[in-house]
Amino acid sequence: MRNTSHSDDPSADFQKNSSLLFASASVFLAGKVTDNVGAFVQVTYDNYAKQGSDGSWRGHTSADNMDIRYADRFIGPDRDIIFGVTANNNPSVTDPWNSAPAWMQYVPVPSPTSSAFIDGAAPYTGFAAGGNIAGVTAYAFWNQTLYVEAGGYGSARGVASFMSAGVADAEKTRLQGTNPYWRIALSRELGAHNVMVGLSGMNADVYDDPLDTSDPASIHHFHDIGADAQYQYLLDPNAVTLQLAYMRDTHHVPALLANQPVFDVDGKPLANTNSTDRANVLRAKASYIYRAKYGTSLSFFNQTGTTDSALYDPTPVFGNVSGNPGIRGWTAEAFVTPVQYLRIGLQYTMYDRYNGASHNYDGAGRNASDNDSLFLYFWGAY
Repeated sequence: MRNTSHSDDPSADFQKNSSLLFASASVFLAGKVTDNVGAFVQVTYDNYAKQGSDGSWRGHTSADNMDIRYADRFIGPDRDIIFGVTANNNPSVTDPWNSAPAWMQYVPVPSPTSSAFIDGAAPYTGFAAGGNIAGVTAYAFWNQTLYVEAGGYGSARGVASFMSAGVADAEKTRLQGTNPYWRIALSRELGAHNVMVGLSGMNADVYDDPLDTSDPASIHHFHDIGADAQYQYLLDPNAVTLQLAYMRDTHHVPALLANQPVFDVDGKPLANTNSTDRANVLRAKASYIYRAKYGTSLSFFNQTGTTDSALYDPTPVFGNVSGNPGIRGWTAEAFVTPVQYLRIGLQYTMYDRYNGASHNYDGAGRNASDNDSLFLYFWGAY
């Protein structure tokens, strides 16, 4: 962390800063069950999931990405159709491309607050419904050119409750009814080159309090639409990937939270809270890997949106006195894979805008650039 000042309690705001820690571990169960049925099941242990009143940490295990599917393929002289049905817990986890929300962020993020500003915690495109839900979608990939997928999601309950296992009830996403999701993409492969452009979208009706789903007036209505593109050149010893992803979210706030009065720290009235908010997230990334061993990447992120007094928060470090969600910056990364089962990476994330401002965004004198973070990680896969 570049600057740990302007904090009432640095030991709480920047826990484990400059410390080497074991962050998390995942167990994967993936592969074929029958000729047409397979699964990808991930369960993750977070070593810093909870902190006690005495400052000690406790680990916790919970369900992560899960995808259980039936698939088949028809091949003829002029057609090649891959199709299937999948039950999963994260919209876009089924996607074949890494520019999808579920896959673009790939480095595990530690829980302590010292990790709040590393690249994995910076804005990424994503659906408002998030994960730990349950849905069924059907998909088809025609002639390795046109990919379409559609389905619906609801709360992970009953027989699907294992898809949110280990997640506290107060932290689960509770959805009203069936929430539609769709995806369409065009892909073209020319030798070592592959290009994809796509669109996706989802409507989600989310209860404000996951512990109380009795009042339909407490539902947040989200409408998300995204666009993404990916170019890859894969020919040993070189691999080049360019990714671009954009998501626009329209959020209709429940009436009980809209048009509410807000006052600043001096008691002066601010504008009433909004009934509708919009947010836009753009992510662009270029990466190069040599001999599947040495790699580097550069990514740009930019989040913009409507100013809303509901975001006003004069808390040092994490506060927002502008009421604007704007966040903008860059991440540079270099990594090496000395052996097949270990990656060592170094990321530096730079901010020139945070919580709507470049300077004094929290009202306590903290600037966006104070959040610049260096993150060294060791990632093993066995």
